Amino acid sequence: MLEIPALRAALLTWYDAQARDLAWRTGPTAGKSGARSDPYRVWLSEVMLQQTTVPHATPYFLSFTQRWPTVSDLAAAEDGDLMAAWAGLGYYARARNLLACARAVASEHGGVFPDTEEGLRALPGVGAYTAAAVAAIAFDREANVVDGNVERVMARLFAVETPVPDAKPELKALAGDLVTAERPGDWAQALMDLARRSAGLGTALRPLPYLGLVRGAEERRAGDLSAQDEKGRPATPLWGRLCADPRRRRGPGPPSAQRPAGGMLGLPTSDWRGAPWSDDEAGAAAPVAASWRDFGSVEHVFTHFSLTLRVFAAQGDGDFVWTLRQGLGALPSVFLKAARAGLERLV
Repeated sequence: MLEIPALRAALLTWYDAQARDLAWRTGPTAGKSGARSDPYRVWLSEVMLQQTTVPHATPYFLSFTQRWPTVSDLAAAEDGDLMAAWAGLGYYARARNLLACARAVASEHGGVFPDTEEGLRALPGVGAYTAAAVAAIAFDREANVVDGNVERVMARLFAVETPVPDAKPELKALAGDLVTAERPGDWAQALMDLARRSAGLGTALRPLPYLGLVRGAEERRAGDLSAQDEKGRPATPLWGRLCADPRRRRGPGPPSAQRPAGGMLGLPTSDWRGAPWSDDEAGAAAPVAASWRDFGSVEHVFTHFSLTLRVFAAQGDGDFVWTLRQGLGALPSVFLKAARAGLERLV
């Protein structure tokens, strides 16, 4: 049986010594001196980290906070500027929610984030996890901060055999039992650090490799969730074909088409479906008449599915928005891969 006070003491001691140095974090030493994290920076980082990793999100975070240092600055941003800055961070619906939330904080709360979970949940696009994270880390509220990685740690600590998603309520309740009034912000971040550092254990039948928190008698199978969706299904592969008419004779650069979901620019594609495209099907769906060349395929993994895109390119004219080659970095990452696979090699 795990002793919760001993577990908490061990994990907080480990966090004091091993806390990650993150651009948005107020470390445990500063926290003990009374320093608090900026709610804007905590919120922004949590939104960015929903679909990417710390190494990938950090340059975006630094760029955002340099360009828009406060939530009021972000609220005043043009939609197109923010969308371009977001490219590569995942679904653009989150970028739209980010802007809507910033504008609500600026206009309805005087540029000050609410300091409770309830108040944070009332903001546009702020879900239960983000509200709990901001409440705990920025305001030291006793909030239960639980994501998929924390669920995995709870399953290992308490030998929960029930698979996700059926186990979610139990895992959240177990995590809630560990939350106290003692350093709730540091506790949430310590648990995040432990969860993310142990995420690669997969199905290994061994205790967590930190702190000796789980004894040998408590070892058991913990399901590898990394390649599953919330219902435990394997990530679904999808196929599409992408035709890009990359440059007219005056050659300003690759074209983009306005995409209906999110209004972002992307290279023109077919529909995505659960079967590969044949050569005949790919050729029949070309956006303009041209001598198309096949540049192979690129792979991209989204949150709950993987995508294989066949890349075709040609020279010619088309009814597109034309993008300078040096502006390729503003494309979403899946289209940037395709552009590099074909457009950059077209002569």
